[in-house]
Amino acid sequence: MPQIIVLPHEELCPQGKVLHADAGTVLIEVLLGNGIDIEHACEKSCACTTCHVVIREGFNSLPPAEELEEDMLDKAWGLEPTSRLSCQALVSDKDLVVEIPKYTINMAKEK
Repeated sequence: MPQIIVLPHEELCPQGKVLHADAGTVLIEVLLGNGIDIEHACEKSCACTTCHVVIREGFNSLPPAEELEEDMLDKAWGLEPTSRLSCQALVSDKDLVVEIPKYTINMAKEK
C-alpha cells in the first residue's frame, strides 16, 4: 500500500500528514478521506484548477495526464512541471510526496 506524504499547508494541513492509499485510488479521494479539505469547486470533474497539487516525489509513477487535464493545468496558479489536478491523478503502487499550493484560482467564488 503506497504511502502519501502531504507536506505542511498553512490552512489545510499545518503539520503535514502521512496517508496510505490503495493503488488505483484518485488522489483527491485520499486527501478528502483523511481530513484534508482541498478545494474542488467543480466537484472533481476536471473543469477547474482548485485541486491543483505539486508532486514532489513519485511523479513518474502516476499515469500521464490526459489532454483535458493538461489544458486545465495551464490555468493553475503556481504551475510546475510536476503539477497535477488531484481529481485526475491515480495513485500507483509507489510512494508520493504531495504539496498543496498556498493559493488557488477559484472559479466558483470570490475570496
